Amino acid sequence: MTAATPLKILMSATARARLGDALDDALQGRPCQIVTSTDDPATAPGGVDAAYCSRDVTGLSTKHDIKPPLESFYTSLRRSPGLQWVHVHSAGADRPIFAELADRNVRTTTSPGVNADVVAQTALAGLLMLARHFPLLLAQQRERRWVSLVATGMPADLAGQTALVAGWGPIGQRIAAFLRLLGLTVIVARSSDSPVDDRTETLAFEDIARCAGRLDWLVLACPLTERTRRWIDAGVLAALKPTARLVNVARGEIVDQAALVDALRQRRLAGAYLDVFEHEPLDPASELWALDNVIVTPHAAGHSDGNERRVDRIFLNHLRAWSAGQAARA
Repeated sequence: MTAATPLKILMSATARARLGDALDDALQGRPCQIVTSTDDPATAPGGVDAAYCSRDVTGLSTKHDIKPPLESFYTSLRRSPGLQWVHVHSAGADRPIFAELADRNVRTTTSPGVNADVVAQTALAGLLMLARHFPLLLAQQRERRWVSLVATGMPADLAGQTALVAGWGPIGQRIAAFLRLLGLTVIVARSSDSPVDDRTETLAFEDIARCAGRLDWLVLACPLTERTRRWIDAGVLAALKPTARLVNVARGEIVDQAALVDALRQRRLAGAYLDVFEHEPLDPASELWALDNVIVTPHAAGHSDGNERRVDRIFLNHLRAWSAGQAARA
């Protein structure tokens, strides 16, 4: 592209209206044509140079259940042989479309950290609910039964417990900070065993067996990769203490879901807070919905009304560099 060549950028009408003059500022006078995505794959435009996949484009779609607006957006990407760059609202790029784009040498940038605080807060909420026996208490509320925890079993103090936090990105680091404030000892599992600091036991994903028997909490906040796919399998679950609990705000495919259900049903694992699943939406027939030691939420851990603003800022920064002829930073 030369400086005089108009850029064709695909985005939703909602994103265009929200960005307003900030889009023109980022382009720094570069000619540009905004191509608006459609809700119908049959009318999806093509021939774009770049695309902004904002949250409203993904909408109610999941990785496994793609609704027409997102399918239309994907169709536009496929109809654009000159496509160079796509920015996506999520922190991860593990949907199949991104592998397809990589095979075409299309650069994809993501939005790491925009929902880190929100996800960490949600993970902490799930952990605290399990620790304080809220699944039991809420069931008793629905049944209008007043039953003291003295009768059903005292919750264990969190201070002095041990949690393994898997992943050391912005989310994992925030979760670890919260847990330390509550008096827990934090162990970190990540892609390498290089210590994250001078006070934290750190191990590679494959070495979890080294500490599994010491864990009270296993908190998953790591990316889905070939190393982490089904990383938490029946063997890992069996190595955990029966009083241990799992929190998953990462990706469902990191856990062998059938093995997890079996461990929870047989009380070989005390409980779980699950925001993500092997297949989404979670099948209404799944046992996870009904297990009394499980909290299920619909992949909602990162949702917040402030995310759009933070993602827009990252996109505009990338756009400013890209339109000036610099590579969009990954």
